[in-house]
Amino acid sequence: MDLQLIISAFVLGLSMASVYFLLTVGLSMCYGLMRIISLDQFFYYSLGAHLAYTVVAATGNFWLGILIGMVVVAFASGLVERSIYRRIYEKSIMFSMILSFGINLAGVGLIKYIWGLEPKPVKAPIGGALAVLGTEIPGYRVFVIFLAAAVYFGVWYFLNKTVVGTAIRAGIDDMEKVEALGINIYKLFAMTFILAASLSALAGGLHTPMVMVVPDMGLSITAFAFMVVIIGGLGSIKGTLVSSFIVGQIVSFGSLIWGPLAHIAPFMLMLVVLLIRPTGLYGSKYLRK
Repeated sequence: MDLQLIISAFVLGLSMASVYFLLTVGLSMCYGLMRIISLDQFFYYSLGAHLAYTVVAATGNFWLGILIGMVVVAFASGLVERSIYRRIYEKSIMFSMILSFGINLAGVGLIKYIWGLEPKPVKAPIGGALAVLGTEIPGYRVFVIFLAAAVYFGVWYFLNKTVVGTAIRAGIDDMEKVEALGINIYKLFAMTFILAASLSALAGGLHTPMVMVVPDMGLSITAFAFMVVIIGGLGSIKGTLVSSFIVGQIVSFGSLIWGPLAHIAPFMLMLVVLLIRPTGLYGSKYLRK
């Protein structure tokens, strides 16, 4: 295996990890604060991708497509949170998991009805390549990597340096104390859910130039997303970032070494992590319903 191939695989793994992180950070936040498994995030990911495709096809403006996708998904997720999730917060995690999977399937059906089943390509808005040690790296993948890093620091700043973010973080640690301070916990739930869905839509929109846009694209990435949140630890933003990097690199180099290894190796790693640390690499043992 020569150096150019290793560099290409590494950058590919980073770009995949960036998409994994943007998609799964919302899952982790929803569990950390609201104690729900929000499988409909995969629907918002697919919807964001299809809205980006539609806007790009109509206007040729990729960034406008990303923005419109995030805005529409934010509005739709707000309606879902208010009309459905607000009624089930006191239910068990398994209840929310089953219900959200139903929302996901219904959403995929809606996408199939509106956009059809034909795969749709989207051209990368950033062309060219960067030369790294004699290896050409697509400029768009580099952009996605830096954008995901910026989102991580943005989420970190929001959670650690703002009043609302501090309240959310406190709610993750002890919801009862936050409620005792007179803070409306349901408003925090709504903001967290909308932020999570918007990041999922961003992940879908950014992923469109790397894959074909199809209705089931959210379902196809579900297994890898679950491996990321389980390895990193549900509720941990840092754990989500670290596990996204690990899974992205395993998938990339696994595909290079032996195709099936890209699917087998992350699963085996997840089993090993669960045997050693049942709550994941960074998951708190104090997280509870």
